[in-house]
Amino acid sequence: MATVTRENIGLLNDKITVKVSQEDYLPNFEKSLKQFSKSANIPGFRKGMVPVGMVKKMHGQAILTDEVLKSVEKGLMDYIQNEKLEIFGQPISLEQSAKDIDLNAPAEYDFAFEIGLKPTFDITPLNGGTTLTKYNVKVTDAMVNEEVNRLQLKGGKAEEVETVSSEDDVLNVSFEAADAKGVVAEGAEKKETSVLLKYFTPAIQDQLKGKKVGESISFQLSAAFDQERQAFILKDLKLGEEAVNEYFVLTITKINHIAKRELNEEFFNEVYPNMGVTTEEAFRAKLQEEVEKYWSMEAKNSMHNDLFETLVHETPIELPKEFLKRWLQTGGEKPKTAEEAEKEYPNFDHQLRWTLISDKLIRDNKIEVSFEELKENAKQRIMGYFGGAAEQAEWIDSYIDRMLQDEKFVDQTYREMITTKLFDFAETKVNVKEEDITAEDFVKLPHKHHHHEH
Repeated sequence: MATVTRENIGLLNDKITVKVSQEDYLPNFEKSLKQFSKSANIPGFRKGMVPVGMVKKMHGQAILTDEVLKSVEKGLMDYIQNEKLEIFGQPISLEQSAKDIDLNAPAEYDFAFEIGLKPTFDITPLNGGTTLTKYNVKVTDAMVNEEVNRLQLKGGKAEEVETVSSEDDVLNVSFEAADAKGVVAEGAEKKETSVLLKYFTPAIQDQLKGKKVGESISFQLSAAFDQERQAFILKDLKLGEEAVNEYFVLTITKINHIAKRELNEEFFNEVYPNMGVTTEEAFRAKLQEEVEKYWSMEAKNSMHNDLFETLVHETPIELPKEFLKRWLQTGGEKPKTAEEAEKEYPNFDHQLRWTLISDKLIRDNKIEVSFEELKENAKQRIMGYFGGAAEQAEWIDSYIDRMLQDEKFVDQTYREMITTKLFDFAETKVNVKEEDITAEDFVKLPHKHHHHEH
């Protein structure tokens, strides 16, 4: 039986030495030789009739090395299990080379390993002293009107017209470099694109309204688009940033007008099939409900992001950083240099802290997702895709069963659901301060977005 010793070499960082004697590996070595001789295909011998001595001569060193390493690994893993050590990743081997193993002189062998130990810690931000803000985003009539307009345009039909009339008109245009007086430069290349009228600045929109196909206006690019749109246009036209201060002649080549859908029962039923929405009043009420639900979810996600950051940055967790950097170098699919591991470590550290915190919350508070909950989630997704009518459809149960046989879907859904439950639980352990806010101010908040799936 292997002899195992352990010594501390740093914060949460131990060295384990595994010593194996001949008694630990020679019996298995002899057994492996015999098994190999029965299955080996060697010219001049019938299968199963190869002498053990020949197998030992030809393959003995490799078989011995394999058996020694198996004995060492078993001794190491048994020790970790028996001592109930919670470690990060896998033990790192400390430079003991298998080339020291000698077929002609079996001996005792020492192999040393380094381990990083998981810390014990208290999630102090959930001990009652943390206050977070939950925003109530006010949904206005203007927001509902905007959504009505979006749906009318989305369901509308495009028709080619001769005159620019609406901010939702799509203009096919050509851009040509020009001077400040609007004279096209000699040999200027025509660059074509399509732009919604409302993407231009208000002053340029006013100039374009009433214009017909074939007519032109000139402008400085910086005056035609706000900063956000400038970046898109420059990229679309394959122009450098310096072009923003240059002049162009814009010529309209085609105008597509989107004829909005009428607000009638047919349209309401297309947007909300089988929901009994028959009047504009009911349609707007349904939209208001959906917009409120959207902003409520955005506000909840914002608070959960703040909660995530608070937990990660304010929970005191000691980590064996130097070990983890070394483990980053050796623990992945491809080895990394020390410089690569150093660069990668901050993000790794951040995610590792979250993993430790979330695992502890789930374990200590018995947070679970049952199969029935997974099934109900799958059903709700189908309802979202196909509408309320799907609930009565004959095919829904078999469709759900197929979804639940997809390991990727089940794994992803489980992670999403357990993370939601985890945050809902953590939310009950902090003080929540509610605050009313407009949508405009809410989107300006300095949200910190991080991936915090379990």
